[in-house]
Amino acid sequence: MDVSQYLEIFIDESSEHIQTLSDCIMTLEQEPENKDTINEIFRAAHSLKGMAGTMGFKRMQHLTHDMENVFQEVRSDKIKVDSSMIDLLFKCLDAIDSYVENIKSTSDEGTDDNEVIIKELNDFIAKANGQPVSKQAEAQETVNEAKTQASSDASPNVLDTIELTNNEKNLIDEAISAGLKIYGMTVTVASDCLLKAARAFLVFRAVEELGQIVVYRPSSQDIEDEKFDLSFSFYVASGESFDKLEHAASNVSEIDKVFGKEITEFHIEGEAEQTAQASEGTQKASEEKKEEKAPAAKTETAKPKASNDSQKQAVSHKKATTSRTVRVDIEKLDMLMNQVSELIIAKNSLVAMSSSDGENNNNQSFHEQIEYLERITTNLHESVMKVRMVPIESVTQKYPRMIRDLSRTLNKKMNLVITGEDTELDRTVVDQIGDPLQHLLRNSADHGLESNEVRLERGKPEVGTIFLNAYQEGNNVVIKVGDDGNGINTEAVKAKAIERGIVTAEQAENLSQKDIINFLFMPSFSMAKQITDISGRGVGLDVVKSGIEQLGGDVSVSTELGKGTTFTVRLPLTLAIIQALMVEIRDEIYAIALGSISNIEDIPVKDIKYVQAKEVIHLRGSVIPIIRLDKMLDIEPKEQEPDHLTVVIVQKGDQQAGLVVDNLIGQQEIVIKSLGKYINGNKLISGATILGDGDVALILDVNTLM
Repeated sequence: MDVSQYLEIFIDESSEHIQTLSDCIMTLEQEPENKDTINEIFRAAHSLKGMAGTMGFKRMQHLTHDMENVFQEVRSDKIKVDSSMIDLLFKCLDAIDSYVENIKSTSDEGTDDNEVIIKELNDFIAKANGQPVSKQAEAQETVNEAKTQASSDASPNVLDTIELTNNEKNLIDEAISAGLKIYGMTVTVASDCLLKAARAFLVFRAVEELGQIVVYRPSSQDIEDEKFDLSFSFYVASGESFDKLEHAASNVSEIDKVFGKEITEFHIEGEAEQTAQASEGTQKASEEKKEEKAPAAKTETAKPKASNDSQKQAVSHKKATTSRTVRVDIEKLDMLMNQVSELIIAKNSLVAMSSSDGENNNNQSFHEQIEYLERITTNLHESVMKVRMVPIESVTQKYPRMIRDLSRTLNKKMNLVITGEDTELDRTVVDQIGDPLQHLLRNSADHGLESNEVRLERGKPEVGTIFLNAYQEGNNVVIKVGDDGNGINTEAVKAKAIERGIVTAEQAENLSQKDIINFLFMPSFSMAKQITDISGRGVGLDVVKSGIEQLGGDVSVSTELGKGTTFTVRLPLTLAIIQALMVEIRDEIYAIALGSISNIEDIPVKDIKYVQAKEVIHLRGSVIPIIRLDKMLDIEPKEQEPDHLTVVIVQKGDQQAGLVVDNLIGQQEIVIKSLGKYINGNKLISGATILGDGDVALILDVNTLM
């Protein structure tokens, strides 16, 4: 059976289970006796193993099986959780993650058996039980062989003794009269198979491509409910050779043995007594043999069955929460968003027509319909946006594990505090923000925090704190990443810049703190004294800045020597549709995101003052710099300046600026269209939008002005 159609679901669910395991193992390290966490880990590992087996990824299944064995020993209180065990489990997770990455890129798990890790797992269990590894492996192999032997000894006899109902006999007679042959087959699944019913289903699918199954033993319902040990039998009517049928069944993973032959004699229910009398001695011996094996088989399967029952209960318990979600391909959401965008453009055209056409201006019902359309499109837009929004937690949940590993690698005690994980961002932003945030956290761990000894000397807590805080601010999401470490030594950065020939000593004297810190974002600029796996190559902060700017965001730094450093990342909430204020500068129309606007003022020209040769206004106790957009956009200045200026006050965090415009047109919902590489050098222009009359208006990114 082709299972490639389930590959995407497998990858998504595997990633979720890996993340669950990572989170739970982190918790287990802090709370070794927490039984709920141990059970959650076991369930996730069990599910991961079953999924890998179903998809036929044997190496991944083998590794998760051995990993599950360790969790089973912990559950049974035979092994105590310690740091070496946690390290080994994280090694396993990395290996499993590597398998999933291979599957994602090539649809195959690869050829790495991870024998070293598997040996470490088995050694760990053996050591805990005071038993040499080889003996343990031998004992396990013997048990497995015994199980398989017990379930398959009677296979040939089963096919000869199947009693048919009248309906089954009629089906067989019809098949024979159609020129088909009847083959009996007994299939034995592997003793360590988790999902026996799934394996049986795959066998049936494979065989039914070559014929029709007419008899099931046990019944098809019992097989579906896993009411069988390791073997099941069936009759198939087919015009193909038995070899082809046997090959199809054997190709299904976790199938241990396939036995079969052509059946020419059939027994109807009620005729069994005559058959039994004819071979009473043989039958008796066979029955005694079966009776001896039955208790053993029942004992062997009792434990897995109980496990299955508890697993089913867990699944049914979880359904109440998970059934409210659905996986949607991001391409489908993009198509829906594009359609909504076109609808909004059409709505803007109607609004423009209604305000310009004299006849329609008097038509009240026309205006009511326009207002209704506006409400509908706005609500539809909000609904689509909510579907596209995902919590930033989907990115941040992998960072605690990373900080733990860095703590051990750098030999620094550190703690990561994450707040605002439920802050939501557009899916396209979330997918790309992971790497920049990871670089910032690694930077805090390596460069920001001092060594344990230095922290104690300075009177700081020995355990350093790294924090990540996310929150929404207008149309932006702000993510702050920082630490309580040493802070940035601007003098050292300045000296490095002079040494690299980026600036001269004379130029460096006139640089502000912000200018000096910006050197850190230059390609190949690094303050690390030596190159390590963690840092020193000068690609960290450069990647951060370029990655965030590609998303239409920006990054700023605040630092205090001896106190710590905070990187502030500001990102647009969405990359698709926003509410904007339309303004006019000369005869051109521009859009400013409404979320960035604080207020609008009418300022007399005589109130404008100068500070360090720059225009400012004093407004309600604040000094706000004035930015003349006509100069920024290289537009011809007015011949005569008016007595009053229309100033749009915009805000970015604690900073404010006043943008001088000619006229205000009004608020409008606009669709952001990318300009591609047409205006690549000007960061002030973040995109364009199509107006109701078909004209194009440029969208201003006011964050770049502050």
